[in-house]
Amino acid sequence: MMFPKTKYLRDKKRLEACRALPCQHCGAEDGTVVAAHSNEGVHGKGRGIKASDEFVAALCQKCHYEVDQGKTLSKDEKSQMWHNAHMKTKEMLDK
Repeated sequence: MMFPKTKYLRDKKRLEACRALPCQHCGAEDGTVVAAHSNEGVHGKGRGIKASDEFVAALCQKCHYEVDQGKTLSKDEKSQMWHNAHMKTKEMLDK
């Protein structure tokens, strides 16, 4: 499947701001929250390249692992989990 050329936003301040938020899935504030990039090609994810920094969700280590490598959720459930957290993250960062 071919995707159109993506313009990548790289924004250190945005990624750092995610660390200050609680996990946007489980609410954890345990010091492990990071900007979890989308795993979807439509957001610019490719082999060896992360999605654009505009497509991040503030997730704790446990939730980030579940979205990226976890075995308990289906692909659709992982996608929905990340998407919901992304929308919450975006709302928090835009305030």
